[in-house]
Amino acid sequence: MTANPKRETLNIRIKPEVRGLIDRAAELTGKSRTDFVLDAARRAAEEALLEQTLFSLGPDAHAAFLAMLDAPAAPNERLRKTLRTAPPWSEG
Repeated sequence: MTANPKRETLNIRIKPEVRGLIDRAAELTGKSRTDFVLDAARRAAEEALLEQTLFSLGPDAHAAFLAMLDAPAAPNERLRKTLRTAPPWSEG
């Protein structure tokens, strides 16, 4: 038998209309309120941390990186196909 990992309590104050919104969304997705809130909070936390990723480059690598960003895209079949494909919002 595997032991359940320890869980801690997180208390928050919430307006009734926000709680109702969360409850409706949790029900729609088949999750408990707790699981819904934890999933949303975890995703938001991961996104916030990923946005803070720092790349440290030396001067030569930085110049090469900027040159690649500034260079036009090299033609290739995937790019050609993308440019020929009508956007989904276009009419026909």
